[in-house]
Amino acid sequence: MTTLNQHLVYGYTQSHDCLAIADAATAAEEAEEIKALGAARTWGEARQVPMTHLWNPAGPDYHDPRDGYADDKPFDITQVSAVADGNWPPMVTERAFTVLPQDLQDRYGKRQVTVHSGEYLDIPLDCEADLVAELRLRGYKVTRDDELIHVLSGHDLGSTAS
Repeated sequence: MTTLNQHLVYGYTQSHDCLAIADAATAAEEAEEIKALGAARTWGEARQVPMTHLWNPAGPDYHDPRDGYADDKPFDITQVSAVADGNWPPMVTERAFTVLPQDLQDRYGKRQVTVHSGEYLDIPLDCEADLVAELRLRGYKVTRDDELIHVLSGHDLGSTAS
């Protein structure tokens, strides 16, 4: 058995009705970036949200203040084209391609293609126990956190719903 000491977080995602897996080392910080951008009240605030792990779709490279996105103009994250198009945040279900060993992707998941956002790994809910057991046997620390996966998926962006 190889001990990887890698910590993975997983949970249910409504967006594809399956399990999603992410690297726990960065997942919580990425979720905070998503929440911070969603909480911005003006375009100026949105442009200033620091991003370490994700790119800022409201940043000056994408929305110039001279093009109607003045710093004091009210900000609604759901009106940002990358968010409205489903390209930000990145699909949480595509993360499995980088954190899950290929043989486990093949055994427990099915590669799916979306019309606009690319590929993702569909891991059915009924595979949870076997997949988690296999990961733990390989030395992974595995934690279920549906709320974190929910935030990483971008659900409720710009909404006051919890």
